[in-house]
Amino acid sequence: MQLEGKVAIVTGGGKGIGRAISLAFASEGADVVVAARTNAPLKEVASEIEAMGRKSLVVVTDLRHPEPALTLVDRTLEKFGKVDILVNNSGIEGPIMNVAEMDLEGWNELLAVNLTGAMLCAKYVLEKSMIPRQSGIIINISSGQGRKGPPLRSAYGSSKFAMIGLTQSLASEVGQYGIRVNCIAPGPVEGERIERVIKTTREKMGLSAEQFMAGAGARSALGRIVKPEEVAALAVFLASEQSSAITGQTINCDAGMQMN
Repeated sequence: MQLEGKVAIVTGGGKGIGRAISLAFASEGADVVVAARTNAPLKEVASEIEAMGRKSLVVVTDLRHPEPALTLVDRTLEKFGKVDILVNNSGIEGPIMNVAEMDLEGWNELLAVNLTGAMLCAKYVLEKSMIPRQSGIIINISSGQGRKGPPLRSAYGSSKFAMIGLTQSLASEVGQYGIRVNCIAPGPVEGERIERVIKTTREKMGLSAEQFMAGAGARSALGRIVKPEEVAALAVFLASEQSSAITGQTINCDAGMQMN
């Protein structure tokens, strides 16, 4: 097992990519702390983790506010004594609208969750565990929209561009302690979130669901969108010693939608 004996925190761990990463980490031997705003999905994921013979902890965490990030790290340390891996996956869609019509409250809420929340989780795991132990892995989840900003998604895209910058700055700061920081930029991923985004975006653009999805698939080399488990497999690689010389990088996982 690639992550035997490791302790991981996964924010946004109840659904979608976060759920897939949490289960993939557990299958590789890690104990996993799952965090998000809604308790019920977290409890389901925790039960699945424990059914694999691993330990889990549920911490209801609302990253719209600064204090819960500290609580999340403190509770993890109380139970497990360390944090080996942090996955900053929590994110919300935010306003889907033109900048000229922007909802400022929605903009600020999105940045609090998608960017400031990730920074605070990183701050506390670094300060309280990783830097003192001179060991650790941070994986930030960006997006293909952190590579190229589409219409109507300036709030979300801005936060995801910033996650790439945060990754590079962090990697430069903490490499001296043996800590690695990388980022994944998924394309559209199957699940509830993309369905909500598609519905709002296509209505504003005057497209049918079939037209929108056909366009998304046509933009990728593989002609399809991504499964959560495919993003999770990349996260396992970045959390393992198989990627020991990789830091400060953002890796696309988008079926070939964008190529570096």
